[in-house]
Amino acid sequence: MPQVRPHTLSGFMELLPPDQMQMERIMETLRQSYALYGFTPLDTPVIESAEVLLAKGGGETEKQIYRFAKGESDLALRFDLTVPLAKYVALHYNELSFPFRRFQIGKVYRGERAQRGRFREFYQADIDVIGDGKLSIMNEAEIPAVIYRSFSALGLRRFRIRVNNRKVLNGFFAILGLGDRAGDVMRTIDKLEKIGPDKVREILCDDLGVGGDQAEELLAFIACPGSSADKLGFLRRYQGRNETFDRGVEELATVVEYLGAFGVPEENFEVDLTIARGLDYYTGTVYETVLLDHPEIGSVCSGGRYDNLAEYYTDRTLPGVGISIGVTRLFYVLQEQKMLSQALLTAPAEAVVIPMGEDCRAFAVETATALRQANIRTAVYFEDRKFKQKIGYADKAGIPFALIVGSDEAAAGLVSVKDMASGAQEKLTPARAAERINAALEERRAAKPIA
Repeated sequence: MPQVRPHTLSGFMELLPPDQMQMERIMETLRQSYALYGFTPLDTPVIESAEVLLAKGGGETEKQIYRFAKGESDLALRFDLTVPLAKYVALHYNELSFPFRRFQIGKVYRGERAQRGRFREFYQADIDVIGDGKLSIMNEAEIPAVIYRSFSALGLRRFRIRVNNRKVLNGFFAILGLGDRAGDVMRTIDKLEKIGPDKVREILCDDLGVGGDQAEELLAFIACPGSSADKLGFLRRYQGRNETFDRGVEELATVVEYLGAFGVPEENFEVDLTIARGLDYYTGTVYETVLLDHPEIGSVCSGGRYDNLAEYYTDRTLPGVGISIGVTRLFYVLQEQKMLSQALLTAPAEAVVIPMGEDCRAFAVETATALRQANIRTAVYFEDRKFKQKIGYADKAGIPFALIVGSDEAAAGLVSVKDMASGAQEKLTPARAAERINAALEERRAAKPIA
Protein backbone atom coordinates (compact mmCIF):
# COMPACT_ATOMS: atom_id res chain seq x y z
CA MET A 1 0.00 0.00 0.00
CA PRO A 2 1.52 3.35 -1.03
CA GLN A 3 2.24 5.86 1.71
CA VAL A 4 0.23 9.08 1.88
CA ARG A 5 2.24 12.27 2.23
CA PRO A 6 1.34 13.73 5.64
CA HIS A 7 0.03 17.28 5.35
CA THR A 8 -2.30 19.68 7.16
CA LEU A 9 -5.09 21.39 5.25
CA SER A 10 -4.77 25.09 4.50
CA GLY A 11 -6.56 27.22 7.09
CA PHE A 12 -6.14 24.71 9.93
CA MET A 13 -3.65 25.39 12.74
CA GLU A 14 -1.54 22.53 14.07
CA LEU A 15 0.95 23.38 16.81
CA LEU A 16 4.09 21.76 18.17
CA PRO A 17 3.95 20.80 21.88
CA PRO A 18 5.56 23.99 23.33
CA ASP A 19 3.23 26.22 21.29
CA GLN A 20 0.25 24.07 22.23
CA MET A 21 1.15 24.52 25.90
CA GLN A 22 1.12 28.29 25.41
CA MET A 23 -2.24 28.11 23.65
CA GLU A 24 -3.65 25.97 26.48
CA ARG A 25 -2.37 28.47 29.05
CA ILE A 26 -4.14 31.31 27.22
CA MET A 27 -7.43 29.40 27.17
CA GLU A 28 -7.09 28.39 30.83
CA THR A 29 -6.44 32.03 31.78
CA LEU A 30 -9.60 33.05 29.93
CA ARG A 31 -11.61 30.30 31.64
CA GLN A 32 -10.46 31.50 35.04
CA SER A 33 -11.22 35.14 34.24
CA TYR A 34 -14.69 34.35 32.89
CA ALA A 35 -15.52 32.13 35.85
CA LEU A 36 -14.51 34.92 38.23
CA TYR A 37 -17.50 36.92 36.97
CA GLY A 38 -20.01 34.15 37.54
CA PHE A 39 -20.12 32.68 34.03
CA THR A 40 -20.78 28.95 33.86
CA PRO A 41 -18.96 26.77 31.30
CA LEU A 42 -20.98 25.42 28.39
CA ASP A 43 -20.18 23.08 25.52
CA THR A 44 -22.47 22.64 22.53
CA PRO A 45 -22.17 20.12 19.66
CA VAL A 46 -19.77 20.92 16.83
CA ILE A 47 -22.30 19.36 14.41
CA GLU A 48 -25.89 20.63 14.31
CA SER A 49 -28.85 20.28 12.01
CA ALA A 50 -28.29 22.64 9.08
CA GLU A 51 -31.76 24.15 9.50
CA VAL A 52 -30.92 25.07 13.11
CA LEU A 53 -27.64 26.78 12.21
CA LEU A 54 -29.02 28.55 9.15
CA ALA A 55 -32.30 29.74 10.73
CA LYS A 56 -30.62 33.02 11.63
CA GLY A 57 -28.21 33.10 8.72
CA GLY A 58 -28.45 32.67 4.99
CA GLY A 59 -26.52 34.76 2.45
CA GLU A 60 -22.82 34.88 3.31
CA THR A 61 -23.29 32.45 6.20
CA GLU A 62 -24.66 29.77 3.89
CA LYS A 63 -21.72 30.27 1.51
CA GLN A 64 -19.16 29.79 4.29
CA ILE A 65 -20.76 26.97 6.24
CA TYR A 66 -19.41 23.40 6.08
CA ARG A 67 -22.54 21.42 5.20
CA PHE A 68 -22.88 17.71 4.49
CA ALA A 69 -25.40 14.86 4.41
CA LYS A 70 -25.29 11.70 6.52
CA GLY A 71 -28.06 9.37 5.46
CA GLU A 72 -31.25 11.43 5.50
CA SER A 73 -29.79 14.10 7.81
CA ASP A 74 -28.77 17.56 6.55
CA LEU A 75 -25.91 18.55 8.87
CA ALA A 76 -23.44 21.40 9.30
CA LEU A 77 -20.45 22.38 11.41
CA ARG A 78 -21.08 25.34 13.72
CA PHE A 79 -19.71 28.62 12.32
CA ASP A 80 -19.88 30.54 15.60
CA LEU A 81 -20.88 29.92 19.23
CA THR A 82 -23.77 32.42 19.34
CA VAL A 83 -26.30 30.56 17.20
CA PRO A 84 -25.81 27.27 19.10
CA LEU A 85 -26.29 29.27 22.30
CA ALA A 86 -29.59 30.62 20.98
CA LYS A 87 -30.77 27.08 20.29
CA TYR A 88 -29.53 25.88 23.69
CA VAL A 89 -31.34 28.60 25.65
CA ALA A 90 -34.58 28.08 23.71
CA LEU A 91 -34.37 24.31 24.19
CA HIS A 92 -33.54 24.38 27.90
CA TYR A 93 -35.46 27.52 28.87
CA ASN A 94 -37.43 25.82 31.68
CA GLU A 95 -34.28 24.36 33.26
CA LEU A 96 -32.16 27.52 33.29
CA SER A 97 -31.93 30.38 35.80
CA PHE A 98 -32.03 33.86 34.30
CA PRO A 99 -30.06 35.95 33.71
CA PHE A 100 -28.16 33.00 32.26
CA ARG A 101 -24.41 33.68 32.21
CA ARG A 102 -22.31 31.29 30.19
CA PHE A 103 -18.82 31.11 28.73
CA GLN A 104 -17.71 28.78 25.98
CA ILE A 105 -14.31 28.17 24.44
CA GLY A 106 -14.51 25.94 21.40
CA LYS A 107 -13.71 25.42 17.75
CA VAL A 108 -15.84 26.85 14.96
CA TYR A 109 -15.61 26.32 11.21
CA ARG A 110 -15.92 28.65 8.22
CA GLY A 111 -15.30 27.64 4.66
CA GLU A 112 -13.82 30.97 3.63
CA ARG A 113 -10.56 31.59 1.80
CA ALA A 114 -7.66 30.88 4.12
CA GLN A 115 -5.20 33.74 4.39
CA ARG A 116 -2.66 35.22 6.78
CA GLY A 117 -4.20 35.29 10.25
CA ARG A 118 -7.57 33.94 9.07
CA PHE A 119 -8.43 30.30 9.55
CA ARG A 120 -11.11 27.82 8.54
CA GLU A 121 -10.98 26.08 11.91
CA PHE A 122 -10.39 28.31 14.92
CA TYR A 123 -11.10 28.70 18.61
CA GLN A 124 -13.46 31.35 19.91
CA ALA A 125 -13.79 32.31 23.58
CA ASP A 126 -17.24 33.77 24.23
CA ILE A 127 -19.23 35.09 27.15
CA ASP A 128 -22.92 35.98 27.05
CA VAL A 129 -25.54 37.12 29.53
CA ILE A 130 -29.08 36.15 28.49
CA GLY A 131 -32.14 37.75 30.06
CA ASP A 132 -35.73 36.55 30.25
CA GLY A 133 -37.86 39.31 28.73
CA LYS A 134 -35.56 42.08 30.00
CA LEU A 135 -31.87 42.56 30.65
CA SER A 136 -30.44 45.42 32.72
CA ILE A 137 -28.07 47.92 31.12
CA MET A 138 -25.71 47.14 34.02
CA ASN A 139 -24.79 43.89 32.27
CA GLU A 140 -23.55 45.97 29.35
CA ALA A 141 -21.61 48.16 31.78
CA GLU A 142 -19.91 45.10 33.27
CA ILE A 143 -18.63 43.64 29.99
CA PRO A 144 -15.62 46.04 29.73
CA ALA A 145 -14.55 44.87 33.20
CA VAL A 146 -14.51 41.24 32.01
CA ILE A 147 -12.48 42.23 28.93
CA TYR A 148 -10.05 44.27 31.04
CA ARG A 149 -9.58 41.50 33.59
CA SER A 150 -9.11 38.82 30.90
CA PHE A 151 -6.56 40.78 28.85
CA SER A 152 -4.65 41.91 31.96
CA ALA A 153 -4.50 38.31 33.22
CA LEU A 154 -3.01 37.29 29.86
CA GLY A 155 -0.26 39.88 30.32
CA LEU A 156 -1.49 42.53 27.88
CA ARG A 157 -1.19 46.12 29.07
CA ARG A 158 -1.50 48.48 26.13
CA PHE A 159 -5.00 47.76 24.87
CA ARG A 160 -8.14 49.84 24.64
CA ILE A 161 -11.79 48.83 24.83
CA ARG A 162 -13.76 50.99 22.40
CA VAL A 163 -17.49 51.30 23.01
CA ASN A 164 -20.46 52.79 21.18
CA ASN A 165 -24.22 52.25 21.12
CA ARG A 166 -26.22 51.25 18.05
CA LYS A 167 -29.21 53.27 19.31
CA VAL A 168 -27.07 56.40 19.14
CA LEU A 169 -26.15 55.66 15.53
CA ASN A 170 -29.64 54.58 14.45
CA GLY A 171 -31.15 57.62 16.16
CA PHE A 172 -28.67 59.95 14.48
CA PHE A 173 -29.38 58.36 11.09
CA ALA A 174 -33.08 59.10 11.69
CA ILE A 175 -32.26 62.71 12.62
CA LEU A 176 -30.46 63.02 9.27
CA GLY A 177 -33.40 61.43 7.44
CA LEU A 178 -31.52 58.22 6.72
CA GLY A 179 -33.58 55.87 8.90
CA ASP A 180 -34.73 53.79 5.92
CA ARG A 181 -31.08 53.09 5.00
CA ALA A 182 -29.78 52.59 8.54
CA GLY A 183 -28.54 49.02 8.00
CA ASP A 184 -26.59 49.86 4.83
CA VAL A 185 -25.17 53.05 6.36
CA MET A 186 -24.14 51.11 9.49
CA ARG A 187 -22.30 48.46 7.49
CA THR A 188 -20.53 51.19 5.49
CA ILE A 189 -19.39 53.02 8.62
CA ASP A 190 -18.09 49.72 9.99
CA LYS A 191 -15.56 49.71 7.13
CA LEU A 192 -14.15 53.14 8.07
CA GLU A 193 -10.83 51.89 9.49
CA LYS A 194 -10.26 49.54 6.56
CA ILE A 195 -11.07 51.86 3.65
CA GLY A 196 -10.84 55.38 5.12
CA PRO A 197 -13.29 58.34 5.21
CA ASP A 198 -12.99 59.25 1.50
CA LYS A 199 -14.06 55.81 0.34
CA VAL A 200 -16.83 55.69 2.96
CA ARG A 201 -18.09 59.07 1.71
CA GLU A 202 -18.01 57.78 -1.87
CA ILE A 203 -20.05 54.67 -0.99
CA LEU A 204 -22.54 56.69 1.05
CA CYS A 205 -23.13 59.19 -1.76
CA ASP A 206 -22.74 57.07 -4.89
CA ASP A 207 -24.10 53.69 -3.78
CA LEU A 208 -26.57 54.58 -1.02
CA GLY A 209 -27.86 57.92 -2.30
CA VAL A 210 -26.86 59.89 0.77
CA GLY A 211 -26.62 63.63 0.14
CA GLY A 212 -23.22 65.31 0.28
CA ASP A 213 -24.13 67.48 3.28
CA GLN A 214 -25.60 64.47 5.08
CA ALA A 215 -22.44 62.46 4.47
CA GLU A 216 -20.24 65.29 5.75
CA GLU A 217 -22.33 65.73 8.91
CA LEU A 218 -22.31 61.99 9.50
CA LEU A 219 -18.53 61.70 9.14
CA ALA A 220 -18.00 64.76 11.37
CA PHE A 221 -20.34 63.25 13.98
CA ILE A 222 -18.59 59.90 14.27
CA ALA A 223 -15.13 61.55 14.24
CA CYS A 224 -15.94 63.64 17.33
CA PRO A 225 -12.63 64.10 19.25
CA GLY A 226 -11.90 64.26 22.96
CA SER A 227 -12.32 62.10 26.03
CA SER A 228 -15.31 59.86 26.72
CA ALA A 229 -16.78 62.68 28.84
CA ASP A 230 -16.24 65.16 25.97
CA LYS A 231 -18.02 62.85 23.53
CA LEU A 232 -20.97 62.35 25.87
CA GLY A 233 -21.22 66.13 26.18
CA PHE A 234 -21.17 66.41 22.39
CA LEU A 235 -23.95 63.81 22.06
CA ARG A 236 -26.17 65.62 24.54
CA ARG A 237 -26.39 68.55 22.12
CA TYR A 238 -28.54 66.36 19.87
CA GLN A 239 -30.87 65.13 22.61
CA GLY A 240 -34.58 65.82 22.36
CA ARG A 241 -34.73 65.24 18.59
CA ASN A 242 -35.11 61.44 18.51
CA GLU A 243 -36.27 59.02 21.19
CA THR A 244 -33.98 56.16 20.12
CA PHE A 245 -30.98 58.48 20.10
CA ASP A 246 -31.79 59.78 23.58
CA ARG A 247 -32.09 56.26 24.98
CA GLY A 248 -28.77 55.30 23.41
CA VAL A 249 -26.98 58.30 24.93
CA GLU A 250 -28.29 57.44 28.40
CA GLU A 251 -27.23 53.80 28.02
CA LEU A 252 -23.77 54.87 26.87
CA ALA A 253 -23.52 57.28 29.80
CA THR A 254 -24.41 54.46 32.21
CA VAL A 255 -21.64 52.26 30.82
CA VAL A 256 -19.11 55.09 31.25
CA GLU A 257 -20.40 56.01 34.73
CA TYR A 258 -19.70 52.59 36.25
CA LEU A 259 -16.27 51.97 34.71
CA GLY A 260 -14.38 53.00 37.82
CA ALA A 261 -16.54 50.90 40.13
CA PHE A 262 -15.95 47.89 37.89
CA GLY A 263 -12.19 48.49 38.04
CA VAL A 264 -11.54 49.59 34.45
CA PRO A 265 -8.86 52.33 34.17
CA GLU A 266 -9.70 55.30 31.94
CA GLU A 267 -6.64 54.68 29.76
CA ASN A 268 -7.99 51.27 28.75
CA PHE A 269 -11.41 52.54 27.66
CA GLU A 270 -12.93 55.09 25.29
CA VAL A 271 -16.23 56.00 23.72
CA ASP A 272 -15.69 55.72 19.96
CA LEU A 273 -18.59 56.77 17.75
CA THR A 274 -17.04 55.05 14.71
CA ILE A 275 -17.68 51.60 16.22
CA ALA A 276 -20.72 50.22 14.41
CA ARG A 277 -20.31 46.41 14.19
CA GLY A 278 -21.67 45.38 10.80
CA LEU A 279 -23.95 42.58 12.02
CA ASP A 280 -27.61 43.56 11.99
CA TYR A 281 -28.60 41.79 15.19
CA TYR A 282 -26.78 44.23 17.52
CA THR A 283 -29.27 46.62 19.08
CA GLY A 284 -27.46 48.48 21.89
CA THR A 285 -23.92 48.73 23.27
CA VAL A 286 -21.19 47.48 20.93
CA TYR A 287 -17.56 46.73 21.81
CA GLU A 288 -14.25 46.41 20.01
CA THR A 289 -10.86 45.95 21.66
CA VAL A 290 -7.59 46.86 19.97
CA LEU A 291 -3.90 46.45 20.81
CA LEU A 292 -2.48 49.98 20.84
CA ASP A 293 0.94 48.94 19.55
CA HIS A 294 -0.55 46.86 16.74
CA PRO A 295 -3.56 48.75 15.32
CA GLU A 296 -3.07 46.96 12.00
CA ILE A 297 -4.41 43.79 13.62
CA GLY A 298 -7.86 45.31 14.12
CA SER A 299 -10.22 44.21 16.85
CA VAL A 300 -9.13 41.22 18.94
CA CYS A 301 -12.32 41.13 21.01
CA SER A 302 -15.74 42.33 19.89
CA GLY A 303 -19.45 41.96 20.56
CA GLY A 304 -22.48 43.79 21.85
CA ARG A 305 -26.11 43.81 22.93
CA TYR A 306 -28.81 41.97 20.99
CA ASP A 307 -32.53 41.78 21.74
CA ASN A 308 -33.72 38.94 19.52
CA LEU A 309 -31.30 36.16 20.29
CA ALA A 310 -33.64 33.21 19.93
CA GLU A 311 -36.50 34.56 17.81
CA TYR A 312 -36.04 31.75 15.27
CA TYR A 313 -36.42 29.07 17.94
CA THR A 314 -38.98 30.42 20.42
CA ASP A 315 -41.64 33.11 20.88
CA ARG A 316 -40.01 34.22 24.12
CA THR A 317 -37.98 37.43 24.21
CA LEU A 318 -34.44 36.52 25.29
CA PRO A 319 -32.20 39.60 25.07
CA GLY A 320 -28.49 39.21 25.59
CA VAL A 321 -25.09 40.86 25.59
CA GLY A 322 -21.82 39.15 24.84
CA ILE A 323 -18.31 39.34 23.46
CA SER A 324 -16.03 36.97 21.59
CA ILE A 325 -12.25 36.63 21.46
CA GLY A 326 -10.86 34.93 18.37
CA VAL A 327 -8.28 32.89 20.28
CA THR A 328 -6.60 31.22 17.30
CA ARG A 329 -6.19 34.50 15.45
CA LEU A 330 -4.97 36.25 18.61
CA PHE A 331 -2.44 33.47 19.22
CA TYR A 332 -1.23 33.67 15.62
CA VAL A 333 -0.72 37.43 15.92
CA LEU A 334 1.02 37.19 19.30
CA GLN A 335 3.31 34.50 17.94
CA GLU A 336 4.08 36.51 14.80
CA GLN A 337 4.82 39.65 16.82
CA LYS A 338 6.97 37.63 19.28
CA MET A 339 4.74 38.72 22.16
CA LEU A 340 4.36 35.28 23.75
CA SER A 341 6.23 34.99 27.04
CA GLN A 342 9.48 33.06 26.93
CA ALA A 343 9.33 32.71 30.73
CA LEU A 344 6.30 30.44 30.50
CA LEU A 345 7.11 26.80 31.14
CA THR A 346 6.01 24.91 28.04
CA ALA A 347 7.60 21.52 28.68
CA PRO A 348 5.29 18.49 29.04
CA ALA A 349 6.62 17.94 32.57
CA GLU A 350 8.46 19.91 35.22
CA ALA A 351 10.61 16.95 36.22
CA VAL A 352 11.55 13.60 34.75
CA VAL A 353 12.71 10.67 36.90
CA ILE A 354 15.34 8.51 35.18
CA PRO A 355 16.02 5.04 36.67
CA MET A 356 19.42 3.74 35.59
CA GLY A 357 18.50 0.05 35.83
CA GLU A 358 15.78 -2.44 36.68
CA ASP A 359 16.79 -2.54 40.34
CA CYS A 360 16.09 1.23 40.59
CA ARG A 361 12.63 1.24 39.04
CA ALA A 362 10.61 0.78 42.22
CA PHE A 363 12.34 3.69 43.97
CA ALA A 364 12.06 5.79 40.80
CA VAL A 365 8.28 5.22 40.75
CA GLU A 366 8.08 6.07 44.47
CA THR A 367 10.02 9.28 43.77
CA ALA A 368 7.70 10.24 40.91
CA THR A 369 4.68 9.59 43.15
CA ALA A 370 6.16 11.83 45.86
CA LEU A 371 6.74 14.63 43.35
CA ARG A 372 3.22 14.35 41.96
CA GLN A 373 1.79 14.52 45.47
CA ALA A 374 3.71 17.80 45.78
CA ASN A 375 1.89 19.02 42.60
CA ILE A 376 4.94 18.71 40.37
CA ARG A 377 4.16 17.51 36.86
CA THR A 378 6.39 14.47 36.59
CA ALA A 379 7.26 11.89 33.95
CA VAL A 380 9.29 8.69 34.35
CA TYR A 381 11.67 7.63 31.57
CA PHE A 382 11.35 3.84 31.50
CA GLU A 383 13.04 3.17 28.14
CA ASP A 384 16.16 0.98 28.09
CA ARG A 385 18.56 3.44 26.48
CA LYS A 386 22.03 4.80 27.11
CA PHE A 387 22.36 7.56 29.71
CA LYS A 388 23.13 10.16 27.02
CA GLN A 389 19.84 9.38 25.29
CA LYS A 390 17.92 9.46 28.56
CA ILE A 391 19.24 12.84 29.60
CA GLY A 392 18.87 13.98 25.99
CA TYR A 393 15.13 13.34 26.26
CA ALA A 394 14.86 15.82 29.15
CA ASP A 395 16.98 18.35 27.28
CA LYS A 396 15.04 18.17 23.99
CA ALA A 397 11.65 18.27 25.73
CA GLY A 398 12.72 21.32 27.76
CA ILE A 399 12.05 19.64 31.11
CA PRO A 400 13.79 21.79 33.75
CA PHE A 401 14.76 19.04 36.21
CA ALA A 402 16.03 15.48 35.75
CA LEU A 403 16.10 13.18 38.80
CA ILE A 404 18.59 10.40 38.21
CA VAL A 405 18.18 7.22 40.27
CA GLY A 406 21.11 4.82 40.34
CA SER A 407 21.62 1.73 42.48
CA ASP A 408 23.60 3.58 45.15
CA GLU A 409 21.06 6.43 45.30
CA ALA A 410 18.13 4.03 45.58
CA ALA A 411 19.83 2.12 48.38
CA ALA A 412 20.42 5.40 50.26
CA GLY A 413 16.91 6.74 49.59
CA LEU A 414 18.30 9.61 47.52
CA VAL A 415 17.98 10.96 43.99
CA SER A 416 20.49 13.00 42.01
CA VAL A 417 18.66 16.21 41.05
CA LYS A 418 20.04 17.87 37.92
CA ASP A 419 19.05 21.44 37.01
CA MET A 420 19.00 21.18 33.22
CA ALA A 421 19.55 24.91 32.71
CA SER A 422 22.58 25.41 34.94
CA GLY A 423 23.92 21.87 34.98
CA ALA A 424 24.12 21.95 38.78
CA GLN A 425 23.49 18.61 40.45
CA GLU A 426 22.85 17.58 44.08
CA LYS A 427 21.69 14.48 45.93
CA LEU A 428 18.46 14.89 47.90
CA THR A 429 15.65 12.83 49.37
CA PRO A 430 12.48 12.82 47.23
CA ALA A 431 10.79 15.14 49.75
CA ARG A 432 13.68 17.65 49.66
CA ALA A 433 13.83 17.36 45.87
CA ALA A 434 10.13 18.30 45.68
CA GLU A 435 10.76 21.36 47.89
CA ARG A 436 13.75 22.37 45.77
CA ILE A 437 11.85 22.04 42.48
CA ASN A 438 8.74 23.84 43.74
CA ALA A 439 10.84 26.76 45.00
CA ALA A 440 12.79 26.98 41.73
CA LEU A 441 9.67 26.95 39.55
CA GLU A 442 7.47 29.31 41.58
CA GLU A 443 8.20 32.36 39.43
CA ARG A 444 7.88 30.54 36.09
CA ARG A 445 4.55 29.02 37.10
CA ALA A 446 3.21 32.51 37.82
CA ALA A 447 4.36 33.89 34.45
CA LYS A 448 1.61 35.29 32.24
CA PRO A 449 1.22 33.93 28.70
CA ILE A 450 2.02 37.26 27.06
CA ALA A 451 5.28 39.11 27.67
